Order: sequence, then C-alpha cells, then structure tokens
Amino acid sequence: MLMPDPGTLRKLVGEYEALVARQAGSGAVKADRRAQDLAYTLCVSTGTRDVNLALRKARSHIAAAQGPVAPIPLRPTGPGATEPHDTGEAVA
Repeated sequence: MLMPDPGTLRKLVGEYEALVARQAGSGAVKADRRAQDLAYTLCVSTGTRDVNLALRKARSHIAAAQGPVAPIPLRPTGPGATEPHDTGEAVA
C-alpha cells in the first residue's frame, strides 16, 4: 500500500487533533466539516475506515520514518558493471 509523506501525515494529524480539542473545549456535539474532511483524508491515506485506527497507523508511520535511514548502495563502475533500467532492475 502506498503511504503519504510522513510530513503530510504529521500535518493532517496535528490539524485534526487541534480541531477536535478546540471543539471539545467549546462543547460542540458534532464535528465540523473540516474535521470530517480531515478524518476522511486520514482514513484514505492509511487504508482504514475508522479515524482512531487511522490516527494510530499515521503515528506509527511517522515514527518509523524518523528511524535510522538505510544507506544507499553504490553502483558498481567499470567493465562489466550493470546499469539501472527504467523498471529498477539491473541489466548487463
């Protein structure tokens, strides 16, 4: 499954949580349209149907993206070296 950029997820989660907190503080019974749109976007982005599960998956993806980054392997050069092909497979 494709996952959105962790920075994008971070913004969505932050905006959603801020809206929900503001609505809870004001005693609002129903989420406003923007909160509903954010919940929908989070669900679609994480492949879920429940905003609470979407938030958990988004936080998990954000945390994983902050982990160590694997080094990029160097391409061999010289005679007999392979060149990358459009599909990402090596061809001789």
